[in-house]
Amino acid sequence: MKKQILKNILVVLGISLFLSCENFLDENNIADVSAGSYYTTSQGLEDAVKATYGIMKEFYGTELGFSMNVFGTDTYTNGADGSHKYLNWYNNQHNSSAAYFRDTWRIMYRGINQANAVINRAESIEDMDAAVKNSRIAEVRFLRALYYFNLVRYYGDVHLSLEETQGVETEANRTSVQEVYGQAIIPDLEFAASTLPATQSEYGRVTKAAAEFLLAKVHLTAPQGSAAQAANLMSNVINNYNFSLLEDWSDLWDINNEENSEVVWTIINSKQQVDEGLDDYGHRGHLYFLFEYDKRPGMTRDTENGRPWKRFRPTNHLLSLWDRTKDARYDKGYKHVWYANNPIPGQKVGDTALYIPGPGVDRNGVDQDGKWTQAAKDGVLFQVYTTDQYNQVIFPSLNKWIDNTRPNRQHTQGQRDFILMRLADAYLIRAEANLKLGNAALAAEDLNVIRKRAAWEGQQAAMEITANDVTIDFILDERARELVGEGHRWFDLVRNNKLIERVKAHNIDAKDNIQSYHILRPIPLDQIDRTEGGYAQNPGYTQ
Repeated sequence: MKKQILKNILVVLGISLFLSCENFLDENNIADVSAGSYYTTSQGLEDAVKATYGIMKEFYGTELGFSMNVFGTDTYTNGADGSHKYLNWYNNQHNSSAAYFRDTWRIMYRGINQANAVINRAESIEDMDAAVKNSRIAEVRFLRALYYFNLVRYYGDVHLSLEETQGVETEANRTSVQEVYGQAIIPDLEFAASTLPATQSEYGRVTKAAAEFLLAKVHLTAPQGSAAQAANLMSNVINNYNFSLLEDWSDLWDINNEENSEVVWTIINSKQQVDEGLDDYGHRGHLYFLFEYDKRPGMTRDTENGRPWKRFRPTNHLLSLWDRTKDARYDKGYKHVWYANNPIPGQKVGDTALYIPGPGVDRNGVDQDGKWTQAAKDGVLFQVYTTDQYNQVIFPSLNKWIDNTRPNRQHTQGQRDFILMRLADAYLIRAEANLKLGNAALAAEDLNVIRKRAAWEGQQAAMEITANDVTIDFILDERARELVGEGHRWFDLVRNNKLIERVKAHNIDAKDNIQSYHILRPIPLDQIDRTEGGYAQNPGYTQ
């Protein structure tokens, strides 16, 4: 049973929902972060900290967050549905008026202002244990760093403020990326890493390991960052806590096994609250990566197979990355068989209705496209979809986020936690840092840890690589194999100056439009229009 840190709290500019596993806690109506009489009490501070966590739920696990981080890359292109294909197409709708660029900006700054309010007000609180107060401030400084880290990675130079905003402000600065890292992100994370405990009594609170993890990624990304520091920090995460890789990669996606030894930090969700609609966000990944199974012969929509919104379709490049004779991650991460729940004549409930054998040669050495000739397809009662039939409605369905515990087949909110940090990513980041330090042998060691865990039984040795195999492209491919659909890809490609090259090479729907300036998102028109004297747009975008 989850221990929880989250309550339902109404915060400035919107509602942030904070979750318990078993009991719905009373809602505290905090209509404005400037309500000093409440925020200057110990309970007020505790609720304000939880509000700072809660704002993340508007981004992580929603269509917005997945679209900003998965779409328009070398691994995922668009399916048939959705209103935000501009993120994949890089066309003239990919501009400063686009809703998702505006909404991301707003969410991150709302989180920052909430964090600033907590930090600024905490000094005057006297009815709170000093160590607890310092730890809460460290949590909030971690969260502020994460919000700013997202902003500079998406938008480049942005408005920097470490003071809370009360009322309407029409002035804004554009502080350089390097200064935002130097004045906010790095100091906040260093404070958090030096202050936070190794473990927390409430699951979901930030820990010392989470701060070190995020700081390592910052060091690989910031202009003034240090690959050596990144490697050292990830070594701490890997070696000095109680994290361990699960024996079977697929166990990570067991909805009954979420609080496991591989999770470094996660955003928690509550089944009770997402089922009852008290949390309007939850984890919605179960919606977006599925093909249109429910309109196929023998099938109708159900909770077991998910509600297919057909947003994100794997590129041919992604599907080519797994050597299925050795690597189990495609077979364990994608769905292959759908069993009839609305049988056609000749079928009964539970018979195979649909089959997607997947790309290439399977673990038994069988080329599925070669096996499933038209004559072979005609010889079975179920539908078989081979790679030549993939399109915007028919494609392999990522199975990581399926949530068959939803109360009905239409329910959009899911109960899964959203994992932001897990141990496998720590190994991959350390490998990337070591490669940048010129130590490909150490990089290969970390990659092999991940690859051997991913192997079919008996294929561990075959999955191992040598230092000569390690390049940044190999690491990016390994990150795609291991972390597919988890919301890292756009950042991974931009961090390594590979977005343009890889999208042009592997995303057929984006390759003709993407330009060098697309490594940044456009500054939202709202920010430009509402700033006194205007606000400079990023290069390449019209003002």
